[in-house]
Amino acid sequence: MNTTMPPVQPGRNAAPQRSLFTLGAVLAAAGLAAFLAGLLGPHPQRAWQAFLINFLLWSAMAQGAVLFSAVTHTVKARWTGPLSGLAGAFAGFFPVSLACFLILLIGKNHLFPWLHEDLHGKEIWLNIPFLFTRDGIGFLILYGTGWAYLSQDLKLKFGTSAAGGGLRRMLAGRIPQSDTDIQRVQRRKNLWGGLYCFAFALVLSLIGFDLVMSMDPHWVSTLFGAYHFVKAFYVGLGALIILAAIVHLRRGRSAGIAAAHFHDVGKLFFAFCLLWADFFYVQLTVIWYGNIPEETSYVILRTVTPPWDALAWVVFIVCFIIPFVVLINRRIKTMPGAMIALCSIVILGIWLEHLLLLGPALNHAAAELPLGVTDGLVFVGFLGLMVLALAYTLKTFPEFLPPGGEAPR
Repeated sequence: MNTTMPPVQPGRNAAPQRSLFTLGAVLAAAGLAAFLAGLLGPHPQRAWQAFLINFLLWSAMAQGAVLFSAVTHTVKARWTGPLSGLAGAFAGFFPVSLACFLILLIGKNHLFPWLHEDLHGKEIWLNIPFLFTRDGIGFLILYGTGWAYLSQDLKLKFGTSAAGGGLRRMLAGRIPQSDTDIQRVQRRKNLWGGLYCFAFALVLSLIGFDLVMSMDPHWVSTLFGAYHFVKAFYVGLGALIILAAIVHLRRGRSAGIAAAHFHDVGKLFFAFCLLWADFFYVQLTVIWYGNIPEETSYVILRTVTPPWDALAWVVFIVCFIIPFVVLINRRIKTMPGAMIALCSIVILGIWLEHLLLLGPALNHAAAELPLGVTDGLVFVGFLGLMVLALAYTLKTFPEFLPPGGEAPR
């Protein structure tokens, strides 16, 4: 029996309002202007620091959200409902992320302090051509497997046609017409979903090592890769909850997102709040009892040395204490408005956590936190890019929306 969904015509009832594109464009323009002003100012390294931090944060958000769709499909979770489709929409940020990664190459002299250091043999691994080549290939593999998985999912949702623009037709390929075709697409979807999960762990670990841990090239943590991809899934879940809540508040019950969906994904968000804190604690404990100077200096600088000590406490409270206390309450998880506020706070906390990890290496002997208006505006600019990516993806592929849903205005 053919289980494909009736075709959804792009541009009908699912197209986002023009105001959403306008909002995203305005925010992105503000961020771009702030970034360019920072580059032309007396401290261009601060602008590149803000760019790197936001690139890591927003890319991880998109990667983690798509992982939700892939991993829940792989384990055959039945509770996700319309959340899985909304998670897939975050793949629209993948091309933006790849472009931003290439832009980092322009600011290499401001971003990699080890360029002018004696690396004691580590230059075999830490050199710009090799780093950007391997990370670029990693991103291509990750994003390629992600879109390959989602293209199979879309084929099952297109129905018997893929009416619309060229991108829809290109991803649709040959629309399954028979039960045999549907089963073949299902098998491919299972394969690509599993491959995305595997690539996510490997590539995010590599990015954590190369673009975060390497900023202090004499510090090594074998757990840091896992810590980085767990954090990515944590913020990805937060972004997904925000999008689902906006769609629910806009469309009400017609969006098909019930309180049970929010409760279930809220529990998963709570679980990864605990897992993020556990990885943080385990890593800290191993360094503490090992008491190796090369390792302890990294932690001491970021936890007990001004001005970073206060920021470390803010990150811990915002990313763990607050969500832990709030999410113990069952009812909170079913309240879209409250979850938007909580997830936004956590995302801001992880943004500060990136500053805590990268700031000391990029701002030696800083007397005050390297955080200002430019940093905030670059954050807003990346928010605008995410809004544009989601709006375009949901307009082009309304199948990602819940049946009968409408892209948030």
